[in-house]
Amino acid sequence: MTHTDANATHHTQKVKGKLNALIDHLREDINKVDDPQFKAMFETSAEVLGGLVKAFTHYQQKSEAAWKA
Repeated sequence: MTHTDANATHHTQKVKGKLNALIDHLREDINKVDDPQFKAMFETSAEVLGGLVKAFTHYQQKSEAAWKA
């Protein structure tokens, strides 16, 4: 692993951690407000951020063609 690879892994891990914390926060707040539109917005936001976490994981694993170059 090159220095650049290690550095990239470090940064992607940090961002994934922050995204996962935000996902948890959004999902916890869903149960705190009794507004269906709020709940839908927060759940949709959590799902979208989950997609970003998956993209970061694919980058780290080089499991998608775009990340193999």
